[in-house]
Amino acid sequence: MIISASRRTDLPAWFGGWFTERLREGFFQSVNPFRPSHVRTVSLKPEDVTAFVFWSKDPQPFMPVLDQLDERGYRYYFQFTVNDYPVFEPNMRSLKERLTTFQRLSDRLGPARVLWRYDPIILSNTTPLAYHLDRIDTLAGHLQGHTERLTISFLDFYRKTKKRLAGLEKKQGITCIDVDWNEHLADFCRDLQALAGSYGLRLVSCCEPHAIGMQAGACIDGELLQRVFGIDKLFAKDKHQRTGCGCAQAVDMGRYGTCASGCLYCYANHDNTTC
Repeated sequence: MIISASRRTDLPAWFGGWFTERLREGFFQSVNPFRPSHVRTVSLKPEDVTAFVFWSKDPQPFMPVLDQLDERGYRYYFQFTVNDYPVFEPNMRSLKERLTTFQRLSDRLGPARVLWRYDPIILSNTTPLAYHLDRIDTLAGHLQGHTERLTISFLDFYRKTKKRLAGLEKKQGITCIDVDWNEHLADFCRDLQALAGSYGLRLVSCCEPHAIGMQAGACIDGELLQRVFGIDKLFAKDKHQRTGCGCAQAVDMGRYGTCASGCLYCYANHDNTTC
């Protein structure tokens, strides 16, 4: 079984101690977020875990845990989100510090096991398309040689997201715009494809079927597990994810409503105070 850690919270940033305790106990309880009474016990014994896929905006606090994972023979890789959104991500460490963590993690694991996410792309009166091309260009320069893949997606306007962004507009005059797949977006996708290629990055999209010139990505990537770790098996597609998702079947650790990063666009938390 692949363990996703996690789509529901930034586990590496905030819950390394809890994760370590779960490794020691050899299991965790997976709670259905829509039916909390449905609880499943999932083994974390090394022989039962195909691999961990860690999702994080800042896994620096998690670095000491890697020794335990390596000593016990676990396979794992990281989806590491690096944006430059001081307003939308108010509780993050500085961009410089996060880039340094990315580089350190890649130096330890190799660029194939640290995948860069620029996610979500937020279109607003302060972050137009040109802003994102400029920022991705700058970030790619810092991350060149430290990753092989760039995954992008555009902001989804979930109900709770709309509420937070409406508050941001009222307080700071920042107006966010939903994606309109027109010729400007088509040009942006082509320019981004060329930009990624100039840095040796494979550009993929996450659940963006209209993204021109990009392959559909798989964040829980069975092909990567086969190639990097030599796992000789076929991975079934996860039927519980969104339409267009290419992820392999996995079980998520963690719970919604627990991350303290404070990102205004977050789908996984309940209000502005936690994200």
